[in-house]
Amino acid sequence: MSGIRTAALVLSLVAAGCATAPPNPAGASAPQLKVETVASGLEHAWDVGFLPDGSSLISQRPGKFALVSGGQTRDVQADLASVRAQGEGGLMGLLVHPDFAHNRTFITCQTHQEGGNPVDIRLVNWRLAEDGSRADRVGDLLTGLPINSSGRHSGCRPELGADGSLLVSTGDTAQPPIAQDRTSLGGKVLRMNLDTGAAMPDNPFAGSPDPNERLVHTYGHRNPQGVALHPDGRVFIAEHGPDVDDEVNVLRPGGNYGWDPSRGGTTDEYDESVPMTDLQRFPDAVGAAWSSGSSTEAVCAAEFLTGPQWGELDGALVVPALKGSKLLVFRPNPDGTLSPPEIPAELDDTHGRLRAARQAPDGSLYVTTSNGTNDELLRITL
Repeated sequence: MSGIRTAALVLSLVAAGCATAPPNPAGASAPQLKVETVASGLEHAWDVGFLPDGSSLISQRPGKFALVSGGQTRDVQADLASVRAQGEGGLMGLLVHPDFAHNRTFITCQTHQEGGNPVDIRLVNWRLAEDGSRADRVGDLLTGLPINSSGRHSGCRPELGADGSLLVSTGDTAQPPIAQDRTSLGGKVLRMNLDTGAAMPDNPFAGSPDPNERLVHTYGHRNPQGVALHPDGRVFIAEHGPDVDDEVNVLRPGGNYGWDPSRGGTTDEYDESVPMTDLQRFPDAVGAAWSSGSSTEAVCAAEFLTGPQWGELDGALVVPALKGSKLLVFRPNPDGTLSPPEIPAELDDTHGRLRAARQAPDGSLYVTTSNGTNDELLRITL
């Protein structure tokens, strides 16, 4: 595919209103990128984190860690028998603790089973050995995220907020009422203390008697798997649509993003014919900053490129696509809207399904593939 159709719903961050943009072909002006393979032989590489010594830690959905250092890839021993690697679920998002140099800690999102039965999706703290040979499970940071036995819509991505809080996007696990139920942890973006898992005291529902609702930052999401922090502190997420309307959204604390396959609780079926952002049922729902329109790309992670090394791309938002097998590059406009995405030819159906996107400490962009066999860690520069 050389481009996508972008009948976009654009959110004005100044007026906080919705407007419709006309279709616009993408990819024509995308800059040339340099892509090099840092590691191969991975399996559904879900996320990547960077360690102070320059090595990269990778989570793989079947329940494996890998450490990439000096051009070499080695397995990290860990007890991952409790990971339920089923369908879209397994070992997923990963975040290296900002104080890793002192505590050797990193956090994962993972589906959890006991006795072969699905229990929940949870955030787990790990400690990496000094030599990187093994990771020991320290304990659970948060449990009780809903799970689907098939693994569907398990998406779970952790990211640091501008204030050091932990933001976590969660899928609705394809269960009809969950996205609109603020007492459920699914179909949300959660915001919590990085070290304790407790709700931040200034969360929008911090006064709720329900402990789950106190964690909710935004709700009404389908399956958001990308969380990106803009340099000015705003948070953007990339969200899977059904067969239409993948979205990029800008988070507004307490905002409802309008996904409701239960049709207001009137059906027990997971009705995916409803709009991704149902403004008729929820007139105050937050409209998308970008929508893919009548097609989908299966957008996954999200990351902002920052630094002079990116030239004209400094400040651009990049979003990898699974089904679309491409990298979408969005340039934010002065009014806060997103221009239609550009598609660099070097990452347009050249490496298969693309999943993670993280900017490394040296300013380069690392992207993982998720084809299932011989997956790669790619380093991208201008």
